[in-house]
Amino acid sequence: MDELTDPAGIAALAACALALLALIVACVAVVRLRGVRAAQQVVLGGQKSDLVAHAATLQEAFGALHDRVEEVAGRMEERVGAAEARLDGAITYRALVRYDAYGELSGHQSASLALLDAQRNGVVLSSITHRETARLYCKQVVDGRGEHLLSPEEDEAIRRALAGERGSVTLED
Repeated sequence: MDELTDPAGIAALAACALALLALIVACVAVVRLRGVRAAQQVVLGGQKSDLVAHAATLQEAFGALHDRVEEVAGRMEERVGAAEARLDGAITYRALVRYDAYGELSGHQSASLALLDAQRNGVVLSSITHRETARLYCKQVVDGRGEHLLSPEEDEAIRRALAGERGSVTLED
């Protein structure tokens, strides 16, 4: 019998062809693997580890960064809260009213100044000026009202301050 038509010969030729095909596939795989490893070295920056270990390291670093950001954010919230509490006591509303307390033509030398915080608490200062004398009065204001009897000018200073009117206002008699 002819060796090429013999079933054993055909099986041997098929096995050789299959082995040749496997060799070609293996060579292509080796070339691609070299390309992947070269790309991996670019990503890893020359480290002696693989991508999985590198990804795990990155995950740990991101976890640590997240914890640090949470810690800083917590401290910032505390500081902002403290700053807001301090600002609530700061002067928020203010107004100055100038007037002539004695009905003289003295150029409106008397004045009432309202200084109030965000809760509408504070003081109203009044300087009553006459030709030879000047008196200074200070009255406490709680929730927009004086604790003692206020003059109309002091009431006007508080009203203007709470209304947000800025600047000096002169009251005419």
